[in-house]
Amino acid sequence: MMKKLKSNNVIDTTITYIILIIVAFIFFFPCLWLILASFSRSGSIYSFEGFFPKAYSLDSFIKLFTDTTMYNYPQWFKNTLFIAVASCIIGTFLVILTAYTMSRFRFSGRKAIMKTTLVLGMFPSFMGMIAVYLLMTQFGLINNTWGLILIYSAGAPMGYLTQKGFFDTIPKSIDEAARIDGANNFQVFTKINLPLSMPIIVYTALTSFTWPWSDFILPKLLLKEKSLYTVAVGLMSLGETEFARFAAGSVFISVPIVLLYFILVKNMVKGLTAGAIKG
Repeated sequence: MMKKLKSNNVIDTTITYIILIIVAFIFFFPCLWLILASFSRSGSIYSFEGFFPKAYSLDSFIKLFTDTTMYNYPQWFKNTLFIAVASCIIGTFLVILTAYTMSRFRFSGRKAIMKTTLVLGMFPSFMGMIAVYLLMTQFGLINNTWGLILIYSAGAPMGYLTQKGFFDTIPKSIDEAARIDGANNFQVFTKINLPLSMPIIVYTALTSFTWPWSDFILPKLLLKEKSLYTVAVGLMSLGETEFARFAAGSVFISVPIVLLYFILVKNMVKGLTAGAIKG
Protein backbone atom coordinates (compact mmCIF):
# COMPACT_ATOMS: atom_id res chain seq x y z
CA MET A 1 0.00 0.00 0.00
CA MET A 2 2.79 2.42 0.97
CA LYS A 3 4.72 1.60 -2.23
CA LYS A 4 1.60 2.32 -4.28
CA LEU A 5 1.15 5.71 -2.56
CA LYS A 6 4.80 6.60 -3.10
CA SER A 7 4.64 5.68 -6.79
CA ASN A 8 1.46 7.71 -7.17
CA ASN A 9 3.15 10.71 -5.50
CA VAL A 10 6.13 10.38 -7.83
CA ILE A 11 3.85 10.29 -10.87
CA ASP A 12 1.81 13.29 -9.62
CA THR A 13 4.98 15.28 -8.89
CA THR A 14 6.47 14.45 -12.30
CA ILE A 15 3.30 15.46 -14.15
CA THR A 16 3.09 18.69 -12.12
CA TYR A 17 6.69 19.61 -12.95
CA ILE A 18 6.18 18.84 -16.64
CA ILE A 19 3.09 21.06 -16.76
CA LEU A 20 4.91 23.86 -14.89
CA ILE A 21 7.90 23.64 -17.26
CA ILE A 22 5.61 23.83 -20.30
CA VAL A 23 3.73 26.83 -18.86
CA ALA A 24 7.02 28.53 -17.93
CA PHE A 25 8.33 28.01 -21.47
CA ILE A 26 5.13 29.45 -22.99
CA PHE A 27 5.55 32.61 -20.89
CA PHE A 28 9.33 32.78 -21.35
CA PHE A 29 9.36 32.30 -25.13
CA PRO A 30 8.11 35.84 -26.03
CA CYS A 31 10.77 37.32 -23.71
CA LEU A 32 13.47 35.19 -25.33
CA TRP A 33 12.24 36.17 -28.80
CA LEU A 34 12.29 39.88 -27.91
CA ILE A 35 15.81 39.63 -26.46
CA LEU A 36 17.11 37.86 -29.59
CA ALA A 37 15.26 40.34 -31.83
CA SER A 38 17.06 43.21 -30.09
CA PHE A 39 20.36 41.81 -31.42
CA SER A 40 19.16 41.62 -35.03
CA ARG A 41 21.76 43.01 -37.45
CA SER A 42 19.26 44.13 -40.09
CA GLY A 43 16.98 45.91 -37.64
CA SER A 44 13.82 44.95 -39.52
CA ILE A 45 11.32 42.30 -38.48
CA TYR A 46 10.83 41.36 -42.15
CA SER A 47 14.34 39.91 -42.40
CA PHE A 48 13.75 37.25 -39.74
CA GLU A 49 13.97 33.57 -40.60
CA GLY A 50 10.77 32.34 -39.00
CA PHE A 51 10.83 33.65 -35.44
CA PHE A 52 14.50 34.57 -35.16
CA PRO A 53 16.91 37.01 -36.87
CA LYS A 54 19.31 35.80 -39.56
CA ALA A 55 22.35 37.59 -38.10
CA TYR A 56 23.15 39.18 -34.75
CA SER A 57 25.05 42.28 -33.64
CA LEU A 58 25.07 45.01 -30.96
CA ASP A 59 24.25 47.75 -33.49
CA SER A 60 20.68 48.23 -32.18
CA PHE A 61 21.88 48.97 -28.64
CA ILE A 62 24.61 51.29 -29.92
CA LYS A 63 22.17 53.21 -32.15
CA LEU A 64 19.71 53.39 -29.27
CA PHE A 65 22.03 55.74 -27.36
CA THR A 66 24.02 57.39 -30.14
CA ASP A 67 21.56 57.99 -32.99
CA THR A 68 19.27 60.49 -31.23
CA THR A 69 18.35 62.83 -34.09
CA MET A 70 14.89 61.38 -34.66
CA TYR A 71 14.53 59.00 -31.72
CA ASN A 72 16.09 60.41 -28.55
CA TYR A 73 15.97 57.34 -26.32
CA PRO A 74 18.29 58.74 -23.60
CA GLN A 75 15.95 61.74 -23.16
CA TRP A 76 12.90 59.47 -23.06
CA PHE A 77 14.64 57.36 -20.43
CA LYS A 78 15.38 60.43 -18.30
CA ASN A 79 11.75 61.58 -18.60
CA THR A 80 10.48 58.14 -17.57
CA LEU A 81 12.89 57.93 -14.65
CA PHE A 82 11.94 61.40 -13.38
CA ILE A 83 8.19 60.71 -13.62
CA ALA A 84 8.50 57.26 -12.03
CA VAL A 85 10.72 58.37 -9.12
CA ALA A 86 8.66 61.47 -8.32
CA SER A 87 5.38 59.51 -8.54
CA CYS A 88 6.89 56.75 -6.39
CA ILE A 89 7.94 59.14 -3.59
CA ILE A 90 4.71 61.17 -3.51
CA GLY A 91 2.43 58.18 -4.14
CA THR A 92 4.06 56.01 -1.46
CA PHE A 93 3.74 58.85 1.07
CA LEU A 94 0.04 59.33 0.27
CA VAL A 95 -0.79 55.61 0.26
CA ILE A 96 0.92 54.96 3.61
CA LEU A 97 -0.83 57.97 5.20
CA THR A 98 -4.21 56.87 3.82
CA ALA A 99 -3.78 53.26 4.93
CA TYR A 100 -2.57 54.25 8.41
CA THR A 101 -5.47 56.67 8.89
CA MET A 102 -8.04 54.08 7.80
CA SER A 103 -6.47 51.42 10.02
CA ARG A 104 -5.85 53.36 13.23
CA PHE A 105 -8.55 56.05 13.42
CA ARG A 106 -12.33 55.83 13.64
CA PHE A 107 -14.34 58.74 12.23
CA SER A 108 -17.72 59.36 10.62
CA GLY A 109 -17.82 58.39 6.96
CA ARG A 110 -14.90 55.95 7.28
CA LYS A 111 -16.89 52.91 6.17
CA ALA A 112 -18.51 54.88 3.35
CA ILE A 113 -15.11 56.01 2.06
CA MET A 114 -13.79 52.45 2.16
CA LYS A 115 -16.79 51.10 0.26
CA THR A 116 -16.63 53.93 -2.30
CA THR A 117 -12.92 53.39 -3.03
CA LEU A 118 -13.52 49.65 -3.31
CA VAL A 119 -16.29 50.16 -5.86
CA LEU A 120 -14.36 52.80 -7.83
CA GLY A 121 -11.35 50.48 -7.97
CA MET A 122 -13.44 47.97 -9.93
CA PHE A 123 -13.72 50.32 -12.91
CA PRO A 124 -10.85 50.38 -15.45
CA SER A 125 -8.79 53.57 -15.30
CA PHE A 126 -9.18 54.37 -19.01
CA MET A 127 -12.89 55.09 -18.45
CA GLY A 128 -11.92 58.49 -17.04
CA MET A 129 -9.44 59.43 -19.75
CA ILE A 130 -11.66 62.12 -21.30
CA ALA A 131 -12.32 63.72 -17.92
CA VAL A 132 -8.60 63.57 -17.07
CA TYR A 133 -7.67 65.18 -20.38
CA LEU A 134 -10.19 68.01 -19.91
CA LEU A 135 -8.99 68.67 -16.35
CA MET A 136 -5.35 68.72 -17.42
CA THR A 137 -6.26 71.13 -20.22
CA GLN A 138 -7.97 73.47 -17.77
CA PHE A 139 -4.97 73.40 -15.44
CA GLY A 140 -2.49 73.90 -18.29
CA LEU A 141 -0.76 70.57 -17.62
CA ILE A 142 -0.78 69.17 -21.15
CA ASN A 143 2.83 68.61 -22.28
CA ASN A 144 3.94 68.80 -18.66
CA THR A 145 5.54 65.88 -16.86
CA TRP A 146 4.22 67.21 -13.53
CA GLY A 147 0.71 66.64 -14.85
CA LEU A 148 1.47 62.92 -15.14
CA ILE A 149 3.10 62.87 -11.71
CA LEU A 150 0.02 64.52 -10.22
CA ILE A 151 -2.31 61.91 -11.75
CA TYR A 152 -0.18 58.93 -10.74
CA SER A 153 0.32 60.24 -7.19
CA ALA A 154 -3.33 61.19 -6.70
CA GLY A 155 -4.54 57.82 -7.98
CA ALA A 156 -2.16 55.75 -5.85
CA PRO A 157 -4.13 56.02 -2.53
CA MET A 158 -7.10 54.29 -4.21
CA GLY A 159 -5.22 51.00 -3.75
CA TYR A 160 -4.57 51.39 -0.03
CA LEU A 161 -6.40 48.25 1.18
CA THR A 162 -3.35 45.97 1.19
CA GLN A 163 -1.39 48.54 3.18
CA LYS A 164 -4.32 48.98 5.58
CA GLY A 165 -4.36 45.23 6.10
CA PHE A 166 -0.69 45.37 7.07
CA PHE A 167 -1.25 48.14 9.63
CA ASP A 168 -4.17 46.13 11.04
CA THR A 169 -1.72 43.35 11.94
CA ILE A 170 0.35 45.69 14.16
CA PRO A 171 -1.12 45.46 17.68
CA LYS A 172 -2.81 48.66 18.82
CA SER A 173 -1.52 47.99 22.34
CA ILE A 174 1.88 49.24 21.13
CA ASP A 175 0.32 52.60 20.21
CA GLU A 176 -1.48 52.80 23.54
CA ALA A 177 1.73 52.05 25.46
CA ALA A 178 3.53 54.80 23.54
CA ARG A 179 0.76 57.31 24.28
CA ILE A 180 0.94 56.46 27.99
CA ASP A 181 4.65 57.32 27.81
CA GLY A 182 3.72 60.73 26.38
CA ALA A 183 3.99 60.16 22.61
CA ASN A 184 1.58 62.03 20.34
CA ASN A 185 -0.05 60.60 17.20
CA PHE A 186 2.75 61.84 14.92
CA GLN A 187 5.45 60.26 17.10
CA VAL A 188 3.52 56.99 17.31
CA PHE A 189 3.33 56.92 13.50
CA THR A 190 6.93 57.93 12.72
CA LYS A 191 8.85 56.27 15.56
CA ILE A 192 6.85 53.07 16.11
CA ASN A 193 4.63 52.12 13.17
CA LEU A 194 6.86 53.22 10.28
CA PRO A 195 9.94 51.23 11.43
CA LEU A 196 7.70 48.16 11.78
CA SER A 197 6.23 48.73 8.31
CA MET A 198 9.31 48.51 6.09
CA PRO A 199 8.04 45.45 4.14
CA ILE A 200 4.80 47.19 3.14
CA ILE A 201 6.62 50.47 2.40
CA VAL A 202 8.96 48.62 0.04
CA TYR A 203 6.00 46.89 -1.62
CA THR A 204 4.15 50.21 -1.98
CA ALA A 205 7.20 52.02 -3.36
CA LEU A 206 7.84 49.32 -5.95
CA THR A 207 4.23 49.20 -7.15
CA SER A 208 4.11 53.02 -7.23
CA PHE A 209 7.27 52.99 -9.34
CA THR A 210 6.28 50.28 -11.83
CA TRP A 211 2.97 51.87 -12.87
CA PRO A 212 4.41 55.11 -14.34
CA TRP A 213 7.56 53.30 -15.47
CA SER A 214 5.64 51.08 -17.90
CA ASP A 215 2.43 53.04 -18.52
CA PHE A 216 1.57 53.99 -22.10
CA ILE A 217 -2.00 55.38 -22.13
CA LEU A 218 -1.59 58.45 -19.91
CA PRO A 219 1.73 59.67 -21.38
CA LYS A 220 0.35 59.16 -24.89
CA LEU A 221 -2.72 61.21 -23.95
CA LEU A 222 -0.94 64.11 -22.24
CA LEU A 223 2.49 64.38 -23.83
CA LYS A 224 2.50 65.69 -27.41
CA GLU A 225 6.09 66.88 -27.81
CA LYS A 226 8.69 64.26 -28.75
CA SER A 227 11.22 65.65 -26.27
CA LEU A 228 8.78 64.92 -23.41
CA TYR A 229 7.93 61.35 -24.41
CA THR A 230 8.38 58.50 -21.98
CA VAL A 231 10.09 55.33 -23.21
CA ALA A 232 6.76 53.53 -23.77
CA VAL A 233 5.40 56.32 -25.99
CA GLY A 234 8.73 56.92 -27.72
CA LEU A 235 9.21 53.27 -28.67
CA MET A 236 5.74 53.14 -30.20
CA SER A 237 6.70 56.03 -32.50
CA LEU A 238 9.52 54.00 -34.10
CA GLY A 239 9.11 52.97 -37.72
CA GLU A 240 8.62 49.39 -38.93
CA THR A 241 12.25 49.14 -40.06
CA GLU A 242 13.42 50.00 -36.53
CA PHE A 243 12.05 46.88 -34.85
CA ALA A 244 15.45 45.79 -33.47
CA ARG A 245 15.85 49.22 -31.87
CA PHE A 246 12.32 48.88 -30.44
CA ALA A 247 13.24 45.48 -28.99
CA ALA A 248 16.54 46.81 -27.61
CA GLY A 249 14.73 49.72 -25.93
CA SER A 250 12.15 47.34 -24.46
CA VAL A 251 14.85 45.05 -23.08
CA PHE A 252 16.86 47.93 -21.62
CA ILE A 253 13.83 49.54 -19.91
CA SER A 254 12.91 46.22 -18.30
CA VAL A 255 16.31 45.73 -16.64
CA PRO A 256 15.80 48.18 -13.70
CA ILE A 257 12.41 46.64 -12.83
CA VAL A 258 13.79 43.09 -12.94
CA LEU A 259 16.74 44.07 -10.72
CA LEU A 260 14.45 45.84 -8.23
CA TYR A 261 12.17 42.81 -8.02
CA PHE A 262 15.09 40.47 -7.37
CA ILE A 263 16.60 42.79 -4.73
CA LEU A 264 13.33 43.58 -2.93
CA VAL A 265 11.37 40.35 -3.44
CA LYS A 266 11.68 39.26 0.22
CA ASN A 267 10.26 42.50 1.55
CA MET A 268 7.57 42.46 -1.14
CA VAL A 269 6.37 38.99 -0.16
CA LYS A 270 6.34 39.88 3.54
CA GLY A 271 4.41 43.08 2.90
CA LEU A 272 1.91 41.48 0.54
CA THR A 273 1.18 38.41 2.66
CA ALA A 274 0.89 40.40 5.88
CA GLY A 275 -1.36 42.96 4.19
CA ALA A 276 -3.67 40.21 2.96
CA ILE A 277 -4.43 38.90 6.45
CA LYS A 278 -7.00 41.56 7.24
CA GLY A 279 -9.02 43.86 5.03
